[in-house]
Amino acid sequence: MTLDAQTQQMVAANEADWNARAPLHAASDFYDRPAEFWFADYEWEDLGPLASRDVLHLQCHLGTETIEFARRGARTSGLDLSEKSLEAAREIATAAGVEVEYLHANVYDAARAVEGRQFDVVYTGKGALCYLPDLRQWAEVVQELLKPGGVLYVVEFHPLLNALREVSLPGESDELVLRADYLEGRGPIAHDSTVTYTGDEVPGRQTSYEWRHGLGEIVSTLAGTGFQVTTLRESEVLPWPRWPSMQQTPEGWWRLPDEAPRIPLLFALKAQKAQKAVR
Repeated sequence: MTLDAQTQQMVAANEADWNARAPLHAASDFYDRPAEFWFADYEWEDLGPLASRDVLHLQCHLGTETIEFARRGARTSGLDLSEKSLEAAREIATAAGVEVEYLHANVYDAARAVEGRQFDVVYTGKGALCYLPDLRQWAEVVQELLKPGGVLYVVEFHPLLNALREVSLPGESDELVLRADYLEGRGPIAHDSTVTYTGDEVPGRQTSYEWRHGLGEIVSTLAGTGFQVTTLRESEVLPWPRWPSMQQTPEGWWRLPDEAPRIPLLFALKAQKAQKAVR
């Protein structure tokens, strides 16, 4: 990892923060759902059959999604910054009766952590990219992790979702308005809340840091590091209700009501590493 000293301190703060949150997340009803719940149908369409393929899930947290790859026959590994998250992930995999290799490492050190092995699929998503201070270094690491012709698959909260905040001040409406940056470029965003997204209070939680990445930056970075982007989807549904007005779909996910504008809340991007040159 070649991040500057100040950024490395922020990443270390994030590691400590996720270690504090992990036990609460593991005990929360938020994650008490079948592994397949967390995937949209189009993800399996894009990924194709996984049997006997090598899959690496970066920034896997509790591994609640990771175990589904193993259930579908993949040789599966998960990697995360938080050792406490991985302790819970190993317990979840054991309870599910599946074999998953979990590795403790910063995502920028992933190639070293896997000891040079390469994978058919590298998967990441749903709240991961915002913890990457340097997107180009990440893309270069993923290139190292993939076999020739291998696939990176990113399913992530749309930058527009991250920029939207619900108006909640006295006397104002409940319409969705832009309250935060969509685009990258302003550096780290500090968060000091003591409540995590499962609704639990985190004793002693410290400041954590996130970085914005616009869709243009993501696509351009991948193209500039040798990837061929083959699919880019935008979706109006989320696996949890971000706003009180959202309505549940038959699949159990959530969308804005019919009278609201149709806007992207998730995106899914598939990018392929080049095959070896033929001699």
